[in-house]
Amino acid sequence: MSVGTATDLAVFDRILCGVDASPEALEAARQAERLRSPGGLLRLAAVAEVNVAVHAGYAMSHVLEELDASARAALHTAIDTVHPGSTHLLAGDPVPCLLDEIERSDATLVAAGPHGHSRVLGVLMGGVSASLLHEAPCSVLLARRRRHGSFPESILVGIDGSPESLTAAAVARSVAERFDSELVAVAATGGKDVDSAPIEEAVPTVVFDERRPVDALVDLSAEADLLLVGSRGLHGLASLGSVSERVAHRAGCSVLVVRHPPAHTI
Repeated sequence: MSVGTATDLAVFDRILCGVDASPEALEAARQAERLRSPGGLLRLAAVAEVNVAVHAGYAMSHVLEELDASARAALHTAIDTVHPGSTHLLAGDPVPCLLDEIERSDATLVAAGPHGHSRVLGVLMGGVSASLLHEAPCSVLLARRRRHGSFPESILVGIDGSPESLTAAAVARSVAERFDSELVAVAATGGKDVDSAPIEEAVPTVVFDERRPVDALVDLSAEADLLLVGSRGLHGLASLGSVSERVAHRAGCSVLVVRHPPAHTI
């Protein structure tokens, strides 16, 4: 699929946000609503982890009631914070439930609040945000608490001339224009020679940094509200070595991992 216009690629008109009782989840809902395209739909989903109840023995029914009540309370709190188009109470393992909901809703963006798991533990222990980053077929927003002002006042995008990074740059430009945000594009070369022509053509101004991409982007993210990176589409454990995966978990700000939307959404 060819790269569309910046406006086309930044159409987040079908957003799914997973919520629980954590402050991180509420921040994800706020940022998802902010990024939602005009006229777009924000869906909130809370998952009652009923699998936990099988270990409760005779107390299983009571535990099931508590899990259901907790998920419902998370939805109600999120509804008081944002204005979703729909809400969904799901039951089961959170990751498969949310992935199924992404498929059912044909979501173009899924948002979650990372809870501080390490990269490896996030995968092995089933961290929801980590698993969505690896498995979701759409773009993924990992939302971290903004420092001040409205989100996003400052945007950082990593670019290396690859098709995936050019897509991320197009989305970054569109989001920056929409919110009148400061935009900084960074080409981290790792000390290697790069073809600067496609990079300079994609963004008005670009900073060339001789550090490795992960080091440069993580360091610079400390001064940004939102960092965008492209994704090569790797999934599962194969993605553990990717720049986008490492940056997403180490960045000091929210990270939007941009994946090509399905062809019929453009």
